[in-house]
Amino acid sequence: MAGADEQGETHGLLPELAFTAHSAGGPVPALAWLPTCDDGDPPPPVVLLAHGGSGHKGIDRHRRLATRLAGDHGIAALAIDGPFHGARAVPGDGGLAYQQRVIAQGPHSVHQSMAQDWHSALSVLVDDRLIGSGRIGFLGLSMGARYGLAACAQLGTRLAAAVIGKFGLASTDEAMTAMGATDLNRSSAAAIVAPVLQHVQWDDEVFTRDGQLELFEHFASPEKVLRARAGLHHQTRDDDEDAWVHHLVSHL
Repeated sequence: MAGADEQGETHGLLPELAFTAHSAGGPVPALAWLPTCDDGDPPPPVVLLAHGGSGHKGIDRHRRLATRLAGDHGIAALAIDGPFHGARAVPGDGGLAYQQRVIAQGPHSVHQSMAQDWHSALSVLVDDRLIGSGRIGFLGLSMGARYGLAACAQLGTRLAAAVIGKFGLASTDEAMTAMGATDLNRSSAAAIVAPVLQHVQWDDEVFTRDGQLELFEHFASPEKVLRARAGLHHQTRDDDEDAWVHHLVSHL
């Protein structure tokens, strides 16, 4: 595999590929879930799955969504560890230590580095013809949305659909505010023209309702949908995932 150390696993009947891409900021640990393809089939489209704070690339939700995308719809999925998370965590750090490390490195630098990390991981799979290069979806919640906006903007017309959830441009949490790159996220949203589904937790205690609605206003997509559910930041219902998958599949 070009540019990566390959390690294959199988979860159920779904092939899972662990590899390491290489970006300007260093190694990028990644997982890909690939649909079964016959010889001669074109490479499948892909959805980028971005985890939230204190998560990692192999969380249960990613494996669950990847199984649906690849197993039911022939769409590959790709996840990478976020900054100071998963295999990129600093040994000995606690669950929220990443926040201070992001602040110390500089929020704009971390946002831009993550966009490059996504590009590097994608390039490995595209170069090996495991995925196609022109039909890409994105699903990111909370921190995954925060660091996914710039990546989505840089994809340009390659981005076919995006699900952005549980994130806004203002927070009641001091650390979340200090980690922000609000101007970058505003300009990134304004550059996204692919269909967007934004999921809002109406009673979110981390990101303000006004900040979430402001983000929705900035998306340039002529086809954008706001999906609001009662509940706190961490709450997710089964039919929420159904709606996210439907949005992605219908455009990929």
